[in-house]
Amino acid sequence: MARLFGTDGVRGLANRDVTAELALDLSVAAAHVLADTGAFAGHRPFAVVGRDPRASGEFLSAAVVAGLASAGIDVLDVGVLPTPAVAYLTAARGADLGVMLSASHNAMPDNGIKFFARGGHKLDDVIEDTIEQRLREPWKRPTGAAVGRVRQDGAAAEDYVAHLLAVLPHRLDGVHLVVDCAHGAASVVAPALLTAAGARVDVIGGEPDGLNINEGYGSTHMGNLQAAVVQHGADLGVALDGDADRCLAVDAGGELVDGDQIMAVLALALRERQALTDDTLVATVMSNLGLLQAMEREGIVVEQTAVGDRYVLERMRSGGFTLGGEQSGHVILSDHGTTGDGMLTALLLASQVAQTGRPLGDLAGVMRRLPQVMVNVADVDKARAADDEHVQAAVREAEFELAGQGRVLLRPSGTEPLVRVMVEAGEAEHAKIVADRLAVVVKARLAL
Repeated sequence: MARLFGTDGVRGLANRDVTAELALDLSVAAAHVLADTGAFAGHRPFAVVGRDPRASGEFLSAAVVAGLASAGIDVLDVGVLPTPAVAYLTAARGADLGVMLSASHNAMPDNGIKFFARGGHKLDDVIEDTIEQRLREPWKRPTGAAVGRVRQDGAAAEDYVAHLLAVLPHRLDGVHLVVDCAHGAASVVAPALLTAAGARVDVIGGEPDGLNINEGYGSTHMGNLQAAVVQHGADLGVALDGDADRCLAVDAGGELVDGDQIMAVLALALRERQALTDDTLVATVMSNLGLLQAMEREGIVVEQTAVGDRYVLERMRSGGFTLGGEQSGHVILSDHGTTGDGMLTALLLASQVAQTGRPLGDLAGVMRRLPQVMVNVADVDKARAADDEHVQAAVREAEFELAGQGRVLLRPSGTEPLVRVMVEAGEAEHAKIVADRLAVVVKARLAL
């Protein structure tokens, strides 16, 4: 049986895969598992619960709150807020558990459930597996005054914005930017934050109605932001995703600045402030070869992990590193947060533009992004990708063909039923030819 938890919580089609019943049962199981670890010893436990604006989040968050309260956990409902805000508030409020209802950058029909432990850190694999094993087990229900109580936290958004402003190294006065909120969880707080930091702000994708999250806007749909930056004559643009744990950017000419380039800019900025621990950046195997080459030139070490922010976080925590992230724009600054934070990333990126007086395109020019082609091969048995001899032989052949001037990465998706084939090469056309050829082999060998 496939593992219920993926690389970023439980995710799937809302009301079919991710149901109210599952949300309630997961919450009860999580409460029991954490209680058995001693997390609630000596005090009455409480949890922070938030969501993005998807319509399904309304009933799913209600189910989570009901499950937790029925298990004797008090609940602080913070409403619609970004995932990193829920992680921050879990730590700041001293909560024993945090829960976020979101499918991040996925389309509106999907939703997901993410858990945070005390301190705002994502649960590790062992705890998640234990929660799954204990789903729907018999249990003794608390009654009377032992049941959990539920209250709203009206100061949550204001406190989160104040937290981010407190870490701003240089105000954004004189910077004109466009922010794309993906009709998502940051539609209110992102413009408020950037304006309070001193920027002149134009907003797109900032009118969530429960149905339009990530639809044509946000970090997975950059076209509208690219056009808006040029149209408004802005210095830069920043795009968040539905739950605002990611940030991509656009320079004044409308050119994309991806997560790798953002990490390169921030790595140099942090090193300049002597805040880049051991002059090391943590990235995944999906990061562009151009990032590795640029950081090597600058004397910055890049440590690579498996794909997924949880693995970046694990390496950052074990090594005490301060900066890590993914090409997707999921950037983690561990001095200020426990998970990727798109708003913090946007704030620090714009701050570097303001402080240096250099255009974003100039700053991002520290690295040359090698052409990278990604082909998603659907309806295949992704579990067999690493073991099939014909597939692996095709990968070795492609790597020999690229002869050190590019690379190949083939991996199963952690959140979707498909295999991703990624190829980098000196020329885009060459990368496409190799990727398409590998995709044909994967489909032929692993088709369901």
